[in-house]
Amino acid sequence: MKIRTLGRHVREGVKNLNRNGWMSFASVSAVTFTLFILGVFLILAMNVNYFAKSVEKQVEIRVFMADLTSKEDLQKFEQSVRNMPTVESVEFISKDEGLKQFKESMGDKAYLFDGLEKGNPLPDSFVVKTKLPQDTPAVANQIKQMKSVRSLNYGEGTVEKLFAATDTVRNVGIAFIIGLGFTAMFLIANTIKLTIVARRREIEIMKLVGATNWFIRWPFFVEGLLMGVTGALIPIILLAVGYYYLLDAIHSSFEASQLFNLLPLFPLVYQVALALLAIGAFIGIWGSLVSVRRFLRV
Repeated sequence: MKIRTLGRHVREGVKNLNRNGWMSFASVSAVTFTLFILGVFLILAMNVNYFAKSVEKQVEIRVFMADLTSKEDLQKFEQSVRNMPTVESVEFISKDEGLKQFKESMGDKAYLFDGLEKGNPLPDSFVVKTKLPQDTPAVANQIKQMKSVRSLNYGEGTVEKLFAATDTVRNVGIAFIIGLGFTAMFLIANTIKLTIVARRREIEIMKLVGATNWFIRWPFFVEGLLMGVTGALIPIILLAVGYYYLLDAIHSSFEASQLFNLLPLFPLVYQVALALLAIGAFIGIWGSLVSVRRFLRV
């Protein structure tokens, strides 16, 4: 296609938007409304997934070693655990370091435990983290069978329920986003179709005077693209501004900032903007081309 011809199609597409003002406005409004709702739930789903991952990353196995375990046995145990393919990290915590951490966790009451250094009752321990949090129970069962292990703790029972809950939340969120996406496609495409139907005479006349199918399609292609992109830009701006003020409100409140751990504004806005622009452009083009096709059979 020549540059001049492409320029003509772009100009015609822009003119059609102005020429069919109210119908174009209705189409852009439909795109804006549906993509705004989709964007809200997309941000919600991304933050729920982020929260779930944050919780899962905190899952660890605390392994307490038997008393009088030699340094050589401790080293052998550490090496054996490190060699497990599903283990990401192994951290040794001596009984002295363990007592220090315990006293720090007690805050103002740490002085009550002064003097325990001489007869430290805590055992040496290891903190084990797996590459995938879901592998934690299986790794814990393997470690439990190893020599010199007195006991271990990883929140057995609670961890399994946590993983089941996070998986359910993810699956429900994905299903909802997909369902809402198809609903948006159906609503927007049908609104655009009404815009094209109102101009079926124009298409039929162009066809009768010898215009090729693609010569007729291109202006509608451009028009659908512009409607989709314009309709996506508005919710992107609204969502970005709204999310900025939401983060600001949460960060200004200590209680809220401890309760809600949300994704930062960037790159979240870029990701949502790219998704909404792609969806808006695709639906606008697809709705226009599908609607025009039925009127090309003259």
